[in-house]
Parts: sequence; structure tokens; C-alpha cells
Amino acid sequence: MTAIAQNTAPPRWWHSRAVRRFRNHKLAMIGVVMIVTLTLACIFGPYLLPYDSLHIDLRARFSPPLTGNYYLGTDPLGRDIAARLLMAGRISLMVGFFAMVLSTLIGTIIGVIAGYRGGWLGAGLMRLVDAFLSFPSIFLLLALAALLKPSPVMITIIIAVTSWMEVARIVEAEVRSLREREFVQAGRMLGLSGAHIMFREILPNAMGPIIVAATLTVARAILLEAYVSFLGYGIQPPLPSWGNMLNGAQQYLASAPWLAIIPGITITIAVTSFNFIGDGLRDALDVRSDPV
Repeated sequence: MTAIAQNTAPPRWWHSRAVRRFRNHKLAMIGVVMIVTLTLACIFGPYLLPYDSLHIDLRARFSPPLTGNYYLGTDPLGRDIAARLLMAGRISLMVGFFAMVLSTLIGTIIGVIAGYRGGWLGAGLMRLVDAFLSFPSIFLLLALAALLKPSPVMITIIIAVTSWMEVARIVEAEVRSLREREFVQAGRMLGLSGAHIMFREILPNAMGPIIVAATLTVARAILLEAYVSFLGYGIQPPLPSWGNMLNGAQQYLASAPWLAIIPGITITIAVTSFNFIGDGLRDALDVRSDPV
């Protein structure tokens, strides 16, 4: 009996087909390793460096990388670029993550309601999505950032408010394809409420596209934060972010190129890694790739 029970027991999640496909996706695994390494470096790295991000040493201004204890060099004020880069990573990654959570939550709620209810309510909600999409998101983002006091929390909210529309479209299309399935009809026959069917029955079956969209939203949010901070409307000095580090480096491109190259490479690594993870999740969660 024990052997039969073991043979019929459902596989653990890390042995599931989707997880195996994800683990076999080389670029996705590279992305996971890079993001985990970058996150751990941003969390613990500042405590391991000899100088903090606000320490000023005017005698060490514009020190190139690998100069003494300045592993990545110093900026125009003699501050340690490595310390500032890791502290900036904390802010940029937190903005990206929490903006993803908020935008995914807003987009999912609107998409589920629009896709399940349909009719005038669904059409109205999707026209609202179209109205937001008709404005170039970067200009809407810059306008809001210029009107409101910039801070990490405010920048996170602004990015989330301008990034939920794609998630809403994806969720609406997925829910619309699920709402006539047999399990939904059975829920209606049992007298389940619309909210229960939407969020307890349909939503779990639409999580695959939502997870992929959320992962790609993190990369987009990091880029948007860097872009807004580079233009001077985002995170303000002395608080570091990858974007305002690039802003402060633009006038020294010829004399101290490492000031721009180092944060630029870091942004590229973070965004590319999240995109790799999103591609891997898309392939892993695509049920059409299952063998028949």
C-alpha cells in the first residue's frame, strides 16, 4: 500500500513539469543567478565596504577603479562608487519590486472584473485602459513626477499608476477565455457569488500570464525609475539611485567614464536578467508546450 501511495502521490512543486522546463531554460537560470547575486550584494555589500555611501574624501576625487580601498573608484566628491552603487541598488530594486506589486494588483483587479462581467462594465473599463494607453507613459510619468514631491514612495506609486494597463489587457483576455469553461458554469449552478468565481476560481487559473507580466514589469519599473531620476525628477541626491548616478556622471564622460559605465552596466544586468526570467517563466508556464 505504501508503494502504491508513493506512486500515486502528486509530484512536489519543484519536480513539476513547469519547474523542470524553467530549470532547463539556460538564460532564465542565468537571470535568476544574476538577480540573486545583485540583491544579496545590495543588502549585505554596504556593510562589507570600508566606506559608506555618504563618506566624502576630497583628496580621493575621481580615483579610478581598483585604487586603494575604492574598488570601483570615486565620484567628484570623493565618495565610494561601490558603496553608492549598492545603496542605489537597494532603492532601485525596491522601487521596481513594489511598483510591480501595485501595478499588477491594479491591473489584475480591473482585468478580472472587465473580463468576467463583460457588457457595458467591461467595455467601460477597457476604454479606460485605452485612454491611459493613448498617453505616452513616459510623458505621463514625467508630468506626475514634476507635479509631486519626488521620493522613493512617490516614485513607486507614480510608476505603478502608469504601468498597470498592459497587465489589465493580459488578464482581461485570459479571463474572457476562461469564463465559459465548465468549472465556471458549475460554480454558477452551485450559486457561488461573482466575486468568489472571479477571484477564487478563475484568477488562480490565469496566474501564469500574470506572473510573466509581473516579472517583466519589474524590469520596466527599474528602467522608468532610472530614466526619471536621470532627468532630475526622480530620486534626489544625496539619496543615490542608478538613475541619478548617471545624471551626475554625464559631464565627466570624457575625463572619468567609469562614473557612467558602472551604473549603466548594473542597470543593463538587472533589466536583462528580469527579462530572461520572464522569458523562462513564459515558456515554463505555457501549457501548449506540454507533450500530448
